[in-house]
Amino acid sequence: MERTAVRSTEIAIVGYDQSSKKLEIAFRTGSVYHYEDVPQEIYEGLIRAKSVGTYFAEYVKNTYSYVKMH
Repeated sequence: MERTAVRSTEIAIVGYDQSSKKLEIAFRTGSVYHYEDVPQEIYEGLIRAKSVGTYFAEYVKNTYSYVKMH
């Protein structure tokens, strides 16, 4: 999984696995979530967003199913 540190007050790292379409969001609180069946365009938009937190809330948070890893 490719991981990228992002500038955000809430999100620390964003990861993406192209083969499984799994998006990993690591929050600054220490919580890590894996979002399922996320298109690569959403991942790319997230890491390029002016506000990562706003993009996440608008396009990912209530759109894709997820598993809390820790």
